[in-house]
Amino acid sequence: MGIGIGGDYPLSAVISSEFASTRIRGRMIAAVTSSQGWGNFFSAFVALITVAAYKQSILGDPSIDKPDHVDEVWRILIGLGCVPGCIALYFRLTIPETPRFTMDIERNIQKASDDIRDVLTTGTFTVDPDAPVHRVNVPKASWTDFRAYFGQWKNGKVLLGTSWSWFALDIAFYGLNLNNSIVLQAINFGTPSSQGTQLVYDSLWNICVGNLIFSVGGLLPGYYFTFFFIDIWGRKPIQFMGFTILTVLFAVLGFGFDKLNATDLARKGFVVLYCITNFFQNFGPNTTIFIIPGEAFPTRYRSTAHGISAASGKLGAIVAQVGFAQLKDIGGTNHFVKHILEIFAFFMLTGIFSTFLVPETKGLSLEKISQEDQEAFVRAYPTTKPPSLLS
Repeated sequence: MGIGIGGDYPLSAVISSEFASTRIRGRMIAAVTSSQGWGNFFSAFVALITVAAYKQSILGDPSIDKPDHVDEVWRILIGLGCVPGCIALYFRLTIPETPRFTMDIERNIQKASDDIRDVLTTGTFTVDPDAPVHRVNVPKASWTDFRAYFGQWKNGKVLLGTSWSWFALDIAFYGLNLNNSIVLQAINFGTPSSQGTQLVYDSLWNICVGNLIFSVGGLLPGYYFTFFFIDIWGRKPIQFMGFTILTVLFAVLGFGFDKLNATDLARKGFVVLYCITNFFQNFGPNTTIFIIPGEAFPTRYRSTAHGISAASGKLGAIVAQVGFAQLKDIGGTNHFVKHILEIFAFFMLTGIFSTFLVPETKGLSLEKISQEDQEAFVRAYPTTKPPSLLS
């Protein structure tokens, strides 16, 4: 999954970015990342259906210590996960390279021009293996060039900003979404009072329903609010807003944890705040951290830098999950959860400052955002020809 998803994250963003027009580029990339929200929704929905289908089997298991059919439910859910992966693989293998990649990386300017003309006129592309290749002299990706480019503070700070923003956000994003049931259990919300195998079934059912509520109540709406506003407000304002509101929300959830756990009405208020937190994660940095790295770097490093930023985020997810598991029971079962929420607030605060490092990309061409002089970017056609095979 790390190799597959790790490769597809930057490819999805970069291909969308390089094919889109400047006017709607933000919405195009936002539409791509919103698919993550639908994946979250359908995973919870399929889990709910599977648990319901296995209800009698789970209730008929010999004991709570040997829930054999829960293992079958888990295997079915894992197995079904390959279906969208296979569909994505087909599209990934058949999608064409972008004209910018063809020109800047393959350095075939004639093919890039032909591709642009075909897409604009017929909406198709062709592959002619016998077509002559005219390679131009443009900057090539190399370790030396990478250090020279990102060694300049004006460029290196952007990669630092995108990487830290993603790292900080994913600490909270995955810290919450991988532990929804634990957080709700900590406030005794939706905790079943049944016994035996009925308790097993009720717990699984409540987890699935809870994940659906969080998805519909916060995650999906957040993506589409970003979709509608990303090319109007810009990327940085949405990211600033998101990190700021998340800092406040996590501080309220953490420092006010005990009061929000005092009564049934207060617990419902906690769940509402929890949904609002999910909303502003997606109507905020969880979408913009995917968009900005797909725009803010030159073509030869756009996918690489996006991959570095995404890997930083997944490092944050690992830190969150390992840290959550190690810290949550300090002082008693789930007793430290409130302090984990306070830690999340701190990382959201750092995200506000890292946002200062990234550029506003709204309304700018990818070439202008790259901060490279385009006047002499294509230096020259090669002046020498390869030796003739007959000579």
